[in-house]
Amino acid sequence: MTFIVGENCIKCKHMDCVEVCPVDCFYEGPNMLVINPDECIDCALCEPECPVDAIFAEDEVPEDQLQFIALNAELAAGWPNITEMKPAPIDAEQWDGVPNKINLLERDWPA
Repeated sequence: MTFIVGENCIKCKHMDCVEVCPVDCFYEGPNMLVINPDECIDCALCEPECPVDAIFAEDEVPEDQLQFIALNAELAAGWPNITEMKPAPIDAEQWDGVPNKINLLERDWPA
Protein backbone atom coordinates (compact mmCIF):
# COMPACT_ATOMS: atom_id res chain seq x y z
CA MET A 1 0.00 0.00 0.00
CA THR A 2 1.04 3.59 -0.54
CA PHE A 3 -0.10 7.08 0.30
CA ILE A 4 -1.36 9.52 -2.30
CA VAL A 5 -1.83 13.26 -2.54
CA GLY A 6 -5.37 14.29 -3.36
CA GLU A 7 -7.21 17.21 -4.88
CA ASN A 8 -6.98 19.61 -1.95
CA CYS A 9 -3.22 19.98 -2.53
CA ILE A 10 -3.90 21.73 -5.83
CA LYS A 11 -3.03 25.42 -5.41
CA CYS A 12 -2.36 24.87 -1.68
CA LYS A 13 0.94 22.99 -2.10
CA HIS A 14 2.07 23.07 1.50
CA MET A 15 5.30 21.15 1.90
CA ASP A 16 5.26 20.07 5.54
CA CYS A 17 5.00 16.48 4.26
CA VAL A 18 8.29 16.73 2.38
CA GLU A 19 10.21 17.46 5.58
CA VAL A 20 9.14 14.23 7.30
CA CYS A 21 9.41 11.77 4.41
CA PRO A 22 12.28 9.35 5.17
CA VAL A 23 12.55 8.12 1.56
CA ASP A 24 12.07 11.39 -0.37
CA CYS A 25 9.15 10.11 -2.43
CA PHE A 26 7.51 13.50 -3.07
CA TYR A 27 7.56 15.13 -6.48
CA GLU A 28 6.77 18.76 -7.19
CA GLY A 29 4.55 20.08 -9.93
CA PRO A 30 3.70 23.69 -10.69
CA ASN A 31 0.77 23.80 -8.26
CA MET A 32 0.69 20.53 -6.29
CA LEU A 33 2.81 17.69 -4.95
CA VAL A 34 2.46 13.97 -5.63
CA ILE A 35 3.86 10.80 -4.08
CA ASN A 36 5.67 8.20 -6.14
CA PRO A 37 3.88 4.95 -5.21
CA ASP A 38 6.94 2.86 -6.09
CA GLU A 39 9.05 4.74 -3.54
CA CYS A 40 6.54 5.23 -0.71
CA ILE A 41 7.20 2.85 2.20
CA ASP A 42 3.81 3.37 3.84
CA CYS A 43 5.29 4.92 6.97
CA ALA A 44 2.33 7.31 7.36
CA LEU A 45 4.51 10.17 8.62
CA CYS A 46 3.32 12.57 5.91
CA GLU A 47 -0.43 12.22 6.41
CA PRO A 48 -0.75 14.06 9.75
CA GLU A 49 1.68 16.78 8.60
CA CYS A 50 -0.55 17.99 5.77
CA PRO A 51 -2.33 21.15 7.01
CA VAL A 52 -5.08 20.77 4.38
CA ASP A 53 -5.70 17.01 4.81
CA ALA A 54 -4.76 16.23 1.21
CA ILE A 55 -2.84 12.99 1.88
CA PHE A 56 -4.60 9.64 2.11
CA ALA A 57 -3.68 6.01 2.52
CA GLU A 58 -4.39 4.33 -0.81
CA ASP A 59 -7.25 2.29 0.67
CA GLU A 60 -8.81 5.40 2.26
CA VAL A 61 -8.92 7.70 -0.76
CA PRO A 62 -12.36 9.31 -1.00
CA GLU A 63 -14.42 7.85 -3.79
CA ASP A 64 -14.54 11.14 -5.69
CA GLN A 65 -10.72 11.24 -5.74
CA LEU A 66 -9.84 7.73 -6.86
CA GLN A 67 -8.36 9.15 -10.07
CA PHE A 68 -5.57 10.63 -7.95
CA ILE A 69 -4.11 7.15 -7.34
CA ALA A 70 -3.13 6.86 -11.01
CA LEU A 71 -2.44 10.58 -11.27
CA ASN A 72 0.19 10.45 -8.49
CA ALA A 73 2.04 7.66 -10.30
CA GLU A 74 1.79 9.37 -13.68
CA LEU A 75 2.93 12.81 -12.53
CA ALA A 76 5.71 11.53 -10.25
CA ALA A 77 7.30 9.98 -13.34
CA GLY A 78 7.74 13.38 -14.96
CA TRP A 79 8.05 15.91 -12.15
CA PRO A 80 11.25 16.65 -10.20
CA ASN A 81 11.86 15.06 -6.84
CA ILE A 82 11.64 17.45 -3.89
CA THR A 83 13.51 16.82 -0.66
CA GLU A 84 13.36 20.16 1.15
CA MET A 85 10.41 22.24 2.27
CA LYS A 86 9.66 25.45 0.39
CA PRO A 87 7.13 28.11 1.32
CA ALA A 88 3.51 27.49 0.32
CA PRO A 89 1.97 29.82 -2.25
CA ILE A 90 0.92 33.17 -0.83
CA ASP A 91 -2.76 32.43 -1.55
CA ALA A 92 -2.69 28.81 -0.31
CA GLU A 93 -5.10 29.47 2.56
CA GLN A 94 -7.84 30.72 0.27
CA TRP A 95 -7.68 27.51 -1.82
CA ASP A 96 -8.05 25.12 1.12
CA GLY A 97 -11.31 23.22 0.76
CA VAL A 98 -12.30 24.70 -2.60
CA PRO A 99 -14.12 21.90 -4.47
CA ASN A 100 -13.43 20.69 -8.01
CA LYS A 101 -9.84 21.92 -8.25
CA ILE A 102 -8.85 19.09 -10.61
CA ASN A 103 -9.49 21.44 -13.54
CA LEU A 104 -6.84 23.80 -12.10
CA LEU A 105 -4.10 21.16 -12.02
CA GLU A 106 -1.03 22.35 -13.92
CA ARG A 107 0.89 19.42 -15.35
CA ASP A 108 3.79 21.27 -16.95
CA TRP A 109 6.24 23.77 -15.52
CA PRO A 110 6.16 27.16 -17.26
CA ALA A 111 8.93 27.62 -19.80
